[in-house]
Amino acid sequence: MNIFRRLLPTKFGFKISKNSCNAWGIYSIHSSPDCVVEVHSPEQEVIIALGSNVGNRLQNFDEALHLMKKSGIQITRHACLYETAPAYVTDQPRFLNSAVRGVTKLGPHELLGVLKKIEKDMGRTTGIIYGPRPIDLDILFYGKFKIHSEILDVPHERIWERPFVVAPLIDLLGSDIDSDTVARWHLFSKHSSDLFELWEKLGGESLVGKNGMKRVLPVGNNLWDWSSKTSVMGILNLTPDSFSDGGKYLSVEAAVSQVRLMLSEGADIIDFGAQSTRPNASKISVEEELDRLIPVIEAVNKMPEVEGKLLSVDTFYSDVASEAVKNGVHLVNDVSGGRLDSNMHNVVAALRVPFIAMHMRGDPSSMQNPENLQYNDVCKDVAFELHERLKEAELAGIPAWRLIIDPGIGFSKNTEHNLDILTGLTTIRSEIARRSLALSRAPLLIGPSRKRFLGEVCARPAADERDPATVAAVTTGVLNGANIVRVHNVRYNADALGLCDALLERKQYA
Repeated sequence: MNIFRRLLPTKFGFKISKNSCNAWGIYSIHSSPDCVVEVHSPEQEVIIALGSNVGNRLQNFDEALHLMKKSGIQITRHACLYETAPAYVTDQPRFLNSAVRGVTKLGPHELLGVLKKIEKDMGRTTGIIYGPRPIDLDILFYGKFKIHSEILDVPHERIWERPFVVAPLIDLLGSDIDSDTVARWHLFSKHSSDLFELWEKLGGESLVGKNGMKRVLPVGNNLWDWSSKTSVMGILNLTPDSFSDGGKYLSVEAAVSQVRLMLSEGADIIDFGAQSTRPNASKISVEEELDRLIPVIEAVNKMPEVEGKLLSVDTFYSDVASEAVKNGVHLVNDVSGGRLDSNMHNVVAALRVPFIAMHMRGDPSSMQNPENLQYNDVCKDVAFELHERLKEAELAGIPAWRLIIDPGIGFSKNTEHNLDILTGLTTIRSEIARRSLALSRAPLLIGPSRKRFLGEVCARPAADERDPATVAAVTTGVLNGANIVRVHNVRYNADALGLCDALLERKQYA
Protein backbone atom coordinates (compact mmCIF):
# COMPACT_ATOMS: atom_id res chain seq x y z
CA MET A 1 0.00 0.00 0.00
CA ASN A 2 1.37 3.43 -0.90
CA ILE A 3 1.98 5.92 1.91
CA PHE A 4 1.20 9.58 1.33
CA ARG A 5 2.93 12.46 3.06
CA ARG A 6 1.71 16.06 2.94
CA LEU A 7 4.44 18.54 2.05
CA LEU A 8 4.73 22.33 1.98
CA PRO A 9 2.98 24.08 -0.91
CA THR A 10 4.94 24.55 -4.14
CA LYS A 11 4.03 25.77 -7.58
CA PHE A 12 3.10 22.29 -8.82
CA GLY A 13 1.18 20.50 -6.12
CA PHE A 14 -0.94 17.37 -6.29
CA LYS A 15 -4.30 16.38 -5.00
CA ILE A 16 -4.57 12.58 -4.71
CA SER A 17 -7.96 10.98 -4.92
CA LYS A 18 -9.09 7.37 -4.99
CA ASN A 19 -9.81 6.12 -8.46
CA SER A 20 -13.32 4.83 -8.96
CA CYS A 21 -11.84 1.38 -9.65
CA ASN A 22 -11.12 0.69 -5.97
CA ALA A 23 -10.24 -2.94 -6.51
CA TRP A 24 -7.03 -1.76 -8.12
CA GLY A 25 -6.01 0.46 -5.23
CA ILE A 26 -5.28 3.10 -7.89
CA TYR A 27 -4.84 6.80 -7.36
CA SER A 28 -5.08 9.71 -9.77
CA ILE A 29 -2.81 12.71 -9.32
CA HIS A 30 -4.27 16.14 -10.10
CA SER A 31 -2.76 19.60 -9.99
CA SER A 32 -3.58 21.75 -7.00
CA PRO A 33 -1.93 25.10 -6.14
CA ASP A 34 -2.41 24.89 -2.38
CA CYS A 35 -0.89 21.53 -1.43
CA VAL A 36 1.57 18.87 -2.40
CA VAL A 37 1.17 15.19 -1.75
CA GLU A 38 4.18 13.00 -2.49
CA VAL A 39 3.82 9.35 -3.41
CA HIS A 40 6.08 7.13 -1.32
CA SER A 41 6.81 3.69 -2.67
CA PRO A 42 10.00 1.62 -2.92
CA GLU A 43 9.81 1.96 -6.71
CA GLN A 44 7.39 2.46 -9.55
CA GLU A 45 7.34 0.73 -12.90
CA VAL A 46 7.50 3.17 -15.82
CA ILE A 47 7.50 3.23 -19.61
CA ILE A 48 9.51 5.93 -21.38
CA ALA A 49 9.39 6.60 -25.13
CA LEU A 50 12.48 7.60 -27.11
CA GLY A 51 12.70 9.46 -30.41
CA SER A 52 15.51 11.04 -32.42
CA ASN A 53 15.98 12.47 -35.90
CA VAL A 54 19.02 14.76 -35.57
CA GLY A 55 22.65 13.65 -35.68
CA ASN A 56 23.59 10.02 -35.05
CA ARG A 57 20.18 8.78 -34.00
CA LEU A 58 21.28 5.43 -32.63
CA GLN A 59 24.18 6.97 -30.71
CA ASN A 60 21.66 9.41 -29.24
CA PHE A 61 19.58 6.47 -28.02
CA ASP A 62 22.61 4.75 -26.49
CA GLU A 63 23.66 7.93 -24.71
CA ALA A 64 20.14 8.60 -23.42
CA LEU A 65 19.88 5.06 -22.02
CA HIS A 66 23.27 5.49 -20.33
CA LEU A 67 22.21 8.77 -18.73
CA MET A 68 18.85 7.35 -17.66
CA LYS A 69 20.59 4.49 -15.85
CA LYS A 70 22.95 6.94 -14.13
CA SER A 71 19.94 8.99 -13.01
CA GLY A 72 18.16 6.22 -11.12
CA ILE A 73 16.11 4.47 -13.81
CA GLN A 74 16.74 0.72 -13.94
CA ILE A 75 15.85 -0.44 -17.44
CA THR A 76 14.35 -3.93 -17.56
CA ARG A 77 12.96 -4.18 -21.10
CA HIS A 78 13.51 -2.57 -24.48
CA ALA A 79 11.07 -2.33 -27.36
CA CYS A 80 12.02 -2.99 -30.95
CA LEU A 81 13.60 -0.18 -32.96
CA TYR A 82 11.47 1.58 -35.58
CA GLU A 83 12.44 3.96 -38.33
CA THR A 84 9.40 6.11 -39.08
CA ALA A 85 8.35 8.97 -41.28
CA PRO A 86 7.92 12.26 -39.39
CA ALA A 87 4.41 13.11 -38.20
CA TYR A 88 2.68 16.48 -38.08
CA VAL A 89 5.74 18.41 -39.38
CA THR A 90 6.69 16.27 -42.37
CA ASP A 91 9.55 18.35 -43.83
CA GLN A 92 12.26 16.91 -41.60
CA PRO A 93 14.47 13.77 -41.37
CA ARG A 94 13.07 10.35 -40.51
CA PHE A 95 12.86 9.37 -36.85
CA LEU A 96 14.09 6.45 -34.86
CA ASN A 97 11.49 5.49 -32.26
CA SER A 98 11.47 3.01 -29.43
CA ALA A 99 10.58 2.75 -25.73
CA VAL A 100 11.93 1.20 -22.56
CA ARG A 101 10.31 -0.27 -19.48
CA GLY A 102 11.96 0.05 -16.09
CA VAL A 103 11.65 0.86 -12.43
CA THR A 104 12.57 3.97 -10.50
CA LYS A 105 12.24 5.50 -7.05
CA LEU A 106 11.91 8.94 -8.62
CA GLY A 107 8.54 10.63 -8.24
CA PRO A 108 6.72 11.50 -11.47
CA HIS A 109 7.83 15.13 -11.56
CA GLU A 110 11.34 14.22 -10.45
CA LEU A 111 11.42 11.75 -13.33
CA LEU A 112 10.18 14.42 -15.73
CA GLY A 113 12.93 16.75 -14.51
CA VAL A 114 15.58 14.08 -15.05
CA LEU A 115 14.39 13.39 -18.61
CA LYS A 116 14.25 17.08 -19.49
CA LYS A 117 17.80 17.54 -18.18
CA ILE A 118 19.01 14.62 -20.31
CA GLU A 119 17.36 16.17 -23.36
CA LYS A 120 19.03 19.52 -22.63
CA ASP A 121 22.44 17.96 -21.94
CA MET A 122 22.21 16.12 -25.26
CA GLY A 123 21.62 19.34 -27.17
CA ARG A 124 17.86 19.66 -27.43
CA THR A 125 16.71 23.26 -27.56
CA THR A 126 13.33 24.90 -27.68
CA GLY A 127 12.10 24.72 -31.24
CA ILE A 128 8.93 24.20 -33.21
CA ILE A 129 6.58 21.65 -31.70
CA TYR A 130 6.98 18.22 -33.33
CA GLY A 131 10.10 19.53 -35.05
CA PRO A 132 13.59 17.99 -35.31
CA ARG A 133 15.33 16.98 -32.09
CA PRO A 134 18.44 14.95 -31.12
CA ILE A 135 16.45 13.19 -28.40
CA ASP A 136 12.87 13.18 -27.20
CA LEU A 137 11.99 11.39 -23.94
CA ASP A 138 8.36 11.06 -22.85
CA ILE A 139 6.77 9.30 -19.86
CA LEU A 140 4.07 7.02 -21.26
CA PHE A 141 3.12 5.27 -18.00
CA TYR A 142 4.04 5.79 -14.36
CA GLY A 143 3.01 2.96 -12.06
CA LYS A 144 -0.77 2.61 -11.82
CA PHE A 145 -1.25 6.37 -11.80
CA LYS A 146 -3.04 8.76 -14.05
CA ILE A 147 -1.27 12.08 -13.64
CA HIS A 148 -2.55 15.52 -14.57
CA SER A 149 -0.70 18.68 -13.60
CA GLU A 150 0.32 21.92 -15.27
CA ILE A 151 3.47 20.30 -16.69
CA LEU A 152 2.71 16.60 -16.91
CA ASP A 153 -0.04 14.36 -18.28
CA VAL A 154 0.36 10.59 -17.97
CA PRO A 155 -0.72 8.87 -20.07
CA HIS A 156 -0.52 11.63 -22.68
CA GLU A 157 -3.89 12.00 -24.38
CA ARG A 158 -2.43 11.89 -27.91
CA ILE A 159 -0.38 8.69 -27.67
CA TRP A 160 -3.45 6.69 -28.67
CA GLU A 161 -3.43 8.16 -32.18
CA ARG A 162 0.28 7.61 -32.85
CA PRO A 163 1.36 4.23 -34.25
CA PHE A 164 5.04 5.18 -33.82
CA VAL A 165 4.37 5.41 -30.07
CA VAL A 166 1.92 2.51 -29.67
CA ALA A 167 4.08 0.01 -31.62
CA PRO A 168 7.04 0.16 -29.18
CA LEU A 169 4.63 0.42 -26.24
CA ILE A 170 3.05 -2.90 -27.24
CA ASP A 171 6.52 -4.46 -27.62
CA LEU A 172 7.15 -3.91 -23.91
CA LEU A 173 4.25 -6.16 -22.94
CA GLY A 174 3.67 -9.88 -23.15
CA SER A 175 0.56 -11.49 -24.54
CA ASP A 176 0.10 -12.74 -20.95
CA ILE A 177 -0.65 -10.03 -18.37
CA ASP A 178 2.24 -10.32 -15.92
CA SER A 179 1.19 -7.89 -13.16
CA ASP A 180 -1.57 -5.68 -11.81
CA THR A 181 0.34 -2.67 -13.09
CA VAL A 182 0.31 -3.98 -16.66
CA ALA A 183 -3.36 -4.82 -16.34
CA ARG A 184 -3.98 -1.21 -15.34
CA TRP A 185 -2.04 0.08 -18.33
CA HIS A 186 -4.42 -1.84 -20.57
CA LEU A 187 -7.34 -0.11 -18.88
CA PHE A 188 -5.83 3.31 -19.63
CA SER A 189 -6.34 2.66 -23.35
CA LYS A 190 -8.90 5.01 -24.87
CA HIS A 191 -11.64 3.74 -27.18
CA SER A 192 -10.46 0.12 -26.76
CA SER A 193 -10.83 -2.68 -24.26
CA ASP A 194 -7.03 -3.02 -24.01
CA LEU A 195 -3.78 -1.90 -25.63
CA PHE A 196 -3.74 -4.87 -27.99
CA GLU A 197 -7.13 -3.92 -29.39
CA LEU A 198 -5.95 -0.31 -29.73
CA TRP A 199 -2.94 -1.45 -31.75
CA GLU A 200 -5.17 -3.52 -34.03
CA LYS A 201 -7.51 -0.56 -34.55
CA LEU A 202 -4.54 1.55 -35.64
CA GLY A 203 -3.58 -1.17 -38.14
CA GLY A 204 -1.40 -3.44 -36.04
CA GLU A 205 1.36 -5.46 -37.69
CA SER A 206 0.06 -4.50 -41.12
CA LEU A 207 1.58 -1.03 -40.52
CA VAL A 208 5.11 -2.40 -40.13
CA GLY A 209 6.92 -2.28 -43.45
CA LYS A 210 4.38 0.15 -44.85
CA ASN A 211 3.29 3.76 -44.43
CA GLY A 212 6.78 4.93 -43.52
CA MET A 213 7.30 2.56 -40.57
CA LYS A 214 9.78 -0.30 -40.52
CA ARG A 215 11.27 -2.43 -37.77
CA VAL A 216 15.07 -2.40 -37.96
CA LEU A 217 18.16 -3.86 -36.31
CA PRO A 218 21.26 -1.64 -36.12
CA VAL A 219 24.36 -3.39 -37.41
CA GLY A 220 27.57 -1.80 -38.61
CA ASN A 221 26.69 1.65 -39.90
CA ASN A 222 23.29 0.60 -41.19
CA LEU A 223 19.76 -0.11 -40.06
CA TRP A 224 18.93 -3.62 -41.24
CA ASP A 225 15.34 -4.38 -42.26
CA TRP A 226 15.64 -8.17 -41.97
CA SER A 227 12.03 -8.70 -43.07
CA SER A 228 12.72 -7.51 -46.63
CA LYS A 229 14.44 -10.79 -47.58
CA THR A 230 15.77 -13.92 -45.93
CA SER A 231 19.51 -13.57 -45.27
CA VAL A 232 22.17 -16.19 -45.94
CA MET A 233 24.94 -16.64 -43.37
CA GLY A 234 27.86 -18.54 -44.86
CA ILE A 235 29.85 -20.75 -42.47
CA LEU A 236 33.66 -20.44 -42.37
CA ASN A 237 35.19 -23.00 -40.00
CA LEU A 238 38.81 -22.18 -39.17
CA THR A 239 39.18 -25.44 -37.26
CA PRO A 240 40.83 -28.82 -37.78
CA ASP A 241 37.97 -30.73 -36.15
CA SER A 242 34.60 -29.35 -37.30
CA PHE A 243 32.19 -32.13 -38.28
CA SER A 244 31.70 -31.07 -41.91
CA ASP A 245 34.74 -29.21 -43.23
CA GLY A 246 37.32 -29.30 -40.46
CA GLY A 247 40.86 -28.67 -41.71
CA LYS A 248 39.87 -27.26 -45.12
CA TYR A 249 40.39 -23.56 -44.33
CA LEU A 250 43.30 -23.47 -41.89
CA SER A 251 45.47 -21.19 -44.04
CA VAL A 252 44.57 -17.54 -44.56
CA GLU A 253 44.69 -18.06 -48.34
CA ALA A 254 42.22 -20.97 -48.24
CA ALA A 255 39.90 -19.07 -45.91
CA VAL A 256 39.90 -15.94 -48.08
CA SER A 257 39.21 -18.02 -51.19
CA GLN A 258 36.20 -19.65 -49.52
CA VAL A 259 34.85 -16.28 -48.35
CA ARG A 260 35.17 -14.95 -51.89
CA LEU A 261 33.24 -17.96 -53.20
CA MET A 262 30.45 -17.62 -50.63
CA LEU A 263 30.06 -13.91 -51.32
CA SER A 264 29.88 -14.54 -55.08
CA GLU A 265 27.15 -17.14 -54.47
CA GLY A 266 24.96 -14.76 -52.48
CA ALA A 267 26.09 -14.77 -48.82
CA ASP A 268 24.91 -11.74 -46.86
CA ILE A 269 26.86 -12.63 -43.69
CA ILE A 270 30.10 -14.55 -43.14
CA ASP A 271 30.29 -16.37 -39.80
CA PHE A 272 33.86 -17.05 -38.62
CA GLY A 273 34.28 -19.96 -36.22
CA ALA A 274 37.69 -20.80 -34.80
CA GLN A 275 36.53 -23.28 -32.15
CA SER A 276 34.54 -26.41 -32.96
CA THR A 277 31.19 -26.76 -31.20
CA ARG A 278 30.36 -30.21 -32.59
CA PRO A 279 29.26 -32.81 -30.01
CA ASN A 280 32.13 -33.83 -27.68
CA ALA A 281 34.48 -31.21 -29.12
CA SER A 282 37.52 -30.35 -27.01
CA LYS A 283 37.67 -26.76 -25.78
CA ILE A 284 40.61 -24.61 -26.86
CA SER A 285 41.95 -21.48 -25.16
CA VAL A 286 41.15 -17.87 -25.96
CA GLU A 287 44.70 -17.39 -27.26
CA GLU A 288 44.50 -20.33 -29.67
CA GLU A 289 41.10 -19.25 -30.93
CA LEU A 290 42.37 -15.71 -31.58
CA ASP A 291 45.50 -17.03 -33.33
CA ARG A 292 43.26 -18.85 -35.81
CA LEU A 293 40.72 -16.06 -36.16
CA ILE A 294 42.30 -12.61 -36.30
CA PRO A 295 44.62 -13.08 -39.33
CA VAL A 296 41.66 -14.27 -41.40
CA ILE A 297 39.40 -11.41 -40.31
CA GLU A 298 42.14 -8.91 -41.17
CA ALA A 299 42.60 -10.45 -44.62
CA VAL A 300 38.87 -10.63 -45.34
CA ASN A 301 38.37 -6.98 -44.39
CA LYS A 302 40.81 -6.03 -47.16
CA MET A 303 38.65 -7.74 -49.81
CA PRO A 304 36.65 -5.31 -51.98
CA GLU A 305 33.90 -7.94 -52.23
CA VAL A 306 33.15 -7.65 -48.50
CA GLU A 307 31.89 -4.07 -48.86
CA GLY A 308 28.27 -3.93 -47.68
CA LYS A 309 28.37 -7.45 -46.21
CA LEU A 310 28.24 -8.42 -42.53
CA LEU A 311 30.83 -10.35 -40.56
CA SER A 312 30.00 -12.48 -37.53
CA VAL A 313 32.15 -14.29 -34.98
CA ASP A 314 31.02 -17.66 -33.62
CA THR A 315 32.46 -17.78 -30.09
CA PHE A 316 31.46 -18.27 -26.47
CA TYR A 317 34.48 -16.34 -25.13
CA SER A 318 33.91 -12.65 -24.37
CA ASP A 319 37.60 -11.83 -24.96
CA VAL A 320 37.40 -13.34 -28.44
CA ALA A 321 34.19 -11.43 -29.16
CA SER A 322 35.82 -8.17 -28.07
CA GLU A 323 38.95 -8.64 -30.21
CA ALA A 324 36.93 -9.74 -33.22
CA VAL A 325 34.71 -6.64 -33.05
CA LYS A 326 37.79 -4.42 -32.67
CA ASN A 327 39.04 -5.99 -35.90
CA GLY A 328 35.90 -5.28 -37.90
CA VAL A 329 33.33 -7.96 -37.05
CA HIS A 330 29.74 -6.73 -36.80
CA LEU A 331 27.88 -9.45 -34.85
CA VAL A 332 28.61 -11.88 -31.99
CA ASN A 333 27.17 -15.40 -32.36
CA ASP A 334 27.25 -17.36 -29.08
CA VAL A 335 26.07 -20.98 -29.04
CA SER A 336 25.58 -20.74 -25.27
CA GLY A 337 23.57 -17.52 -25.28
CA GLY A 338 26.06 -16.10 -22.78
CA ARG A 339 26.03 -19.02 -20.34
CA LEU A 340 29.64 -20.21 -20.84
CA ASP A 341 31.29 -16.85 -20.09
CA SER A 342 29.81 -14.68 -17.34
CA ASN A 343 31.30 -11.56 -18.94
CA MET A 344 29.79 -12.08 -22.39
CA HIS A 345 26.61 -10.06 -21.95
CA ASN A 346 28.38 -7.10 -20.36
CA VAL A 347 31.08 -7.11 -23.03
CA VAL A 348 28.59 -7.25 -25.91
CA ALA A 349 26.49 -4.52 -24.28
CA ALA A 350 29.56 -2.27 -24.14
CA LEU A 351 30.50 -3.13 -27.75
CA ARG A 352 26.99 -2.12 -28.88
CA VAL A 353 26.77 -4.85 -31.53
CA PRO A 354 24.02 -7.39 -32.26
CA PHE A 355 24.09 -10.60 -30.23
CA ILE A 356 22.89 -13.96 -31.55
CA ALA A 357 21.71 -15.97 -28.53
CA MET A 358 21.36 -19.69 -29.21
CA HIS A 359 19.66 -22.36 -27.13
CA MET A 360 21.89 -25.11 -25.79
CA ARG A 361 21.99 -27.08 -22.56
CA GLY A 362 25.39 -27.75 -21.02
CA ASP A 363 28.37 -27.24 -23.33
CA PRO A 364 29.52 -28.97 -26.53
CA SER A 365 31.08 -31.81 -24.53
CA SER A 366 27.88 -32.54 -22.58
CA MET A 367 25.02 -31.18 -24.67
CA GLN A 368 24.02 -34.58 -26.05
CA ASN A 369 24.03 -36.32 -22.66
CA PRO A 370 20.71 -38.03 -21.87
CA GLU A 371 19.75 -35.52 -19.18
CA ASN A 372 20.09 -32.66 -21.68
CA LEU A 373 17.74 -34.34 -24.16
CA GLN A 374 14.71 -34.46 -21.84
CA TYR A 375 11.83 -32.19 -22.92
CA ASN A 376 8.14 -32.14 -22.11
CA ASP A 377 7.41 -30.14 -25.26
CA VAL A 378 10.59 -29.21 -27.11
CA CYS A 379 9.29 -26.00 -28.71
CA LYS A 380 7.74 -24.67 -25.52
CA ASP A 381 10.70 -25.70 -23.38
CA VAL A 382 13.22 -24.20 -25.80
CA ALA A 383 11.19 -20.98 -25.93
CA PHE A 384 11.12 -20.72 -22.14
CA GLU A 385 14.86 -21.36 -21.74
CA LEU A 386 15.77 -19.13 -24.66
CA HIS A 387 13.68 -16.32 -23.18
CA GLU A 388 15.63 -16.65 -19.93
CA ARG A 389 18.89 -16.16 -21.83
CA LEU A 390 17.48 -13.20 -23.74
CA LYS A 391 16.20 -11.63 -20.53
CA GLU A 392 19.64 -11.96 -18.94
CA ALA A 393 21.18 -10.28 -21.98
CA GLU A 394 18.65 -7.47 -21.86
CA LEU A 395 19.16 -6.81 -18.16
CA ALA A 396 22.90 -6.60 -18.84
CA GLY A 397 22.22 -3.78 -21.29
CA ILE A 398 21.82 -5.45 -24.70
CA PRO A 399 18.60 -3.91 -26.04
CA ALA A 400 15.98 -6.13 -27.65
CA TRP A 401 16.69 -4.24 -30.87
CA ARG A 402 20.19 -5.82 -30.93
CA LEU A 403 19.15 -9.41 -30.20
CA ILE A 404 18.80 -12.31 -32.67
CA ILE A 405 17.34 -15.65 -31.56
CA ASP A 406 18.45 -19.15 -32.53
CA PRO A 407 16.60 -22.26 -31.24
CA GLY A 408 19.79 -24.33 -31.55
CA ILE A 409 19.01 -27.07 -34.04
CA GLY A 410 21.37 -29.97 -33.32
CA PHE A 411 22.42 -28.66 -29.91
CA SER A 412 20.95 -30.66 -27.00
CA LYS A 413 18.37 -32.07 -29.45
CA ASN A 414 17.76 -35.47 -31.02
CA THR A 415 16.37 -36.06 -34.51
CA GLU A 416 12.72 -35.79 -33.47
CA HIS A 417 13.40 -32.57 -31.53
CA ASN A 418 15.09 -30.98 -34.56
CA LEU A 419 12.19 -31.89 -36.83
CA ASP A 420 9.71 -30.49 -34.31
CA ILE A 421 11.64 -27.21 -34.11
CA LEU A 422 11.77 -26.77 -37.90
CA THR A 423 8.00 -27.08 -38.10
CA GLY A 424 7.36 -25.31 -34.77
CA LEU A 425 9.14 -21.97 -35.14
CA THR A 426 5.83 -20.11 -34.89
CA THR A 427 5.18 -21.89 -31.57
CA ILE A 428 8.59 -20.77 -30.29
CA ARG A 429 7.82 -17.18 -31.24
CA SER A 430 4.36 -17.27 -29.68
CA GLU A 431 5.70 -18.79 -26.46
CA ILE A 432 8.36 -16.07 -26.18
CA ALA A 433 5.63 -13.51 -26.97
CA ARG A 434 3.71 -14.59 -23.86
CA ARG A 435 6.53 -12.99 -21.86
CA SER A 436 7.91 -10.34 -24.25
CA LEU A 437 6.53 -9.27 -27.59
CA ALA A 438 9.72 -7.37 -28.42
CA LEU A 439 11.91 -10.44 -27.99
CA SER A 440 9.49 -12.59 -29.98
CA ARG A 441 9.83 -10.16 -32.90
CA ALA A 442 13.63 -10.41 -33.07
CA PRO A 443 15.19 -11.91 -36.21
CA LEU A 444 15.18 -15.71 -35.99
CA LEU A 445 18.18 -17.71 -37.20
CA ILE A 446 18.31 -21.44 -37.93
CA GLY A 447 21.37 -23.61 -38.57
CA PRO A 448 20.40 -27.11 -39.78
CA SER A 449 23.19 -27.31 -42.36
CA ARG A 450 24.61 -30.83 -42.90
CA LYS A 451 23.75 -31.86 -39.34
CA ARG A 452 23.54 -35.44 -38.13
CA PHE A 453 19.75 -35.57 -37.94
CA LEU A 454 19.60 -34.97 -41.71
CA GLY A 455 21.95 -37.90 -42.20
CA GLU A 456 19.77 -40.07 -40.00
CA VAL A 457 16.58 -39.14 -41.84
CA CYS A 458 18.10 -39.47 -45.34
CA ALA A 459 20.64 -42.25 -44.68
CA ARG A 460 23.57 -40.01 -45.57
CA PRO A 461 26.40 -40.75 -43.11
CA ALA A 462 28.85 -38.34 -44.82
CA ALA A 463 28.21 -34.70 -43.88
CA ASP A 464 29.10 -33.33 -47.31
CA GLU A 465 26.34 -35.48 -48.87
CA ARG A 466 23.61 -33.72 -46.89
CA ASP A 467 23.28 -30.52 -48.94
CA PRO A 468 19.96 -31.53 -50.62
CA ALA A 469 18.49 -32.36 -47.20
CA THR A 470 19.83 -29.04 -45.90
CA VAL A 471 17.94 -27.21 -48.66
CA ALA A 472 14.73 -28.98 -47.63
CA ALA A 473 15.30 -28.15 -43.96
CA VAL A 474 16.08 -24.51 -44.73
CA THR A 475 12.98 -24.21 -46.93
CA THR A 476 10.80 -25.63 -44.15
CA GLY A 477 12.28 -23.23 -41.61
CA VAL A 478 11.92 -20.13 -43.76
CA LEU A 479 8.31 -20.92 -44.66
CA ASN A 480 7.70 -21.25 -40.93
CA GLY A 481 9.23 -17.88 -40.04
CA ALA A 482 13.05 -18.02 -40.05
CA ASN A 483 14.78 -14.80 -41.17
CA ILE A 484 18.42 -15.95 -41.38
CA VAL A 485 19.84 -19.34 -42.38
CA ARG A 486 23.36 -20.46 -41.48
CA VAL A 487 24.70 -22.82 -44.15
CA HIS A 488 27.85 -24.36 -45.66
CA ASN A 489 26.65 -24.47 -49.29
CA VAL A 490 25.60 -20.90 -50.04
CA ARG A 491 24.71 -21.42 -53.71
CA TYR A 492 22.08 -24.11 -53.27
CA ASN A 493 20.48 -22.46 -50.27
CA ALA A 494 20.46 -18.95 -51.76
CA ASP A 495 18.41 -20.32 -54.67
CA ALA A 496 16.01 -22.01 -52.23
CA LEU A 497 15.60 -18.77 -50.27
CA GLY A 498 14.84 -16.83 -53.44
CA LEU A 499 11.92 -19.17 -54.06
CA CYS A 500 10.80 -19.07 -50.41
CA ASP A 501 10.76 -15.28 -50.40
CA ALA A 502 8.76 -15.21 -53.63
CA LEU A 503 6.23 -17.66 -52.17
CA LEU A 504 5.91 -15.65 -48.96
CA GLU A 505 5.42 -12.42 -50.90
CA ARG A 506 2.69 -14.01 -53.01
CA LYS A 507 1.02 -15.32 -49.88
CA GLN A 508 1.16 -11.87 -48.27
CA TYR A 509 -0.61 -10.19 -51.17
CA ALA A 510 -2.98 -13.04 -52.08
